[in-house]
Amino acid sequence: MMPAQLSNPYDILAFHAEIGVDAALEETPQNRFAEAEAAIAPMAPIAVKPPSPVPMSRPPAATSSAAPVPPDAAALEAREMASKAKTLEALHEILKTFDGCALKKTAKNLVFADGNPKARVMLVGEAPGADEDREGLPFVGRSGKLLDLMLGAIGLDRTSAYIANIVPWRPPGNRTPTPQETSICLPFIKRQIELANPDFLICLGKPSMQTLLGVNDGIKAARGKWRDYDTGTRTIKAMATFHPAYLLRSPNEKKFAWRDMLALKKALAS
Repeated sequence: MMPAQLSNPYDILAFHAEIGVDAALEETPQNRFAEAEAAIAPMAPIAVKPPSPVPMSRPPAATSSAAPVPPDAAALEAREMASKAKTLEALHEILKTFDGCALKKTAKNLVFADGNPKARVMLVGEAPGADEDREGLPFVGRSGKLLDLMLGAIGLDRTSAYIANIVPWRPPGNRTPTPQETSICLPFIKRQIELANPDFLICLGKPSMQTLLGVNDGIKAARGKWRDYDTGTRTIKAMATFHPAYLLRSPNEKKFAWRDMLALKKALAS
């Protein structure tokens, strides 16, 4: 029983709390069990219209479970396929069907070539970058614009030069192609040079020089020197110079690249 001396409402509440009263009851009793059962009573099912089938333009491609081709086998296949190309157009089509290089799976486009395939000068870089991958053409970014200026300085442009790369697919993140990737793609660029049959081959950068000319010296020591290159059908003159991307990072080296361009101009004139 509550003490009679408690008249303050706060004291009354404190008294009830001390004796364990933690809920207030109404005058009329209620069946809380019935309320709970009513709350969880099953609801009437709601009719759901099934989604309309979405027409497909083509069946989904089957996921290939074939194991990747080993690099040696891929390089051998590349040599066999490249040797079958009788024209540059045929080589282009063959490259589209070649699946031996894993870079093809991550690249957006095949970057085959640009310019005039009948030109006397062919320039070869290492691999496409992001701009080239997006447009499917070599040397179209900042380095490509610089290359155009270099050619223009000696009276050439893309109608009087043929431009390609050793690796025709962009490596992820513009990383350097691995030796295996370069080895796999090498038969195609060699065949491309043979079919284009230029009078002069210009290797843009150290990787191109090492791969095509077999020169292991540094680019600073090896650039500007004419060497012999066997196209497979004849011997032509080849020279290495700085890659335009390197010149953008090292503008002080442009004077040496200018000397190389003058050497090319002199050779064309003779």
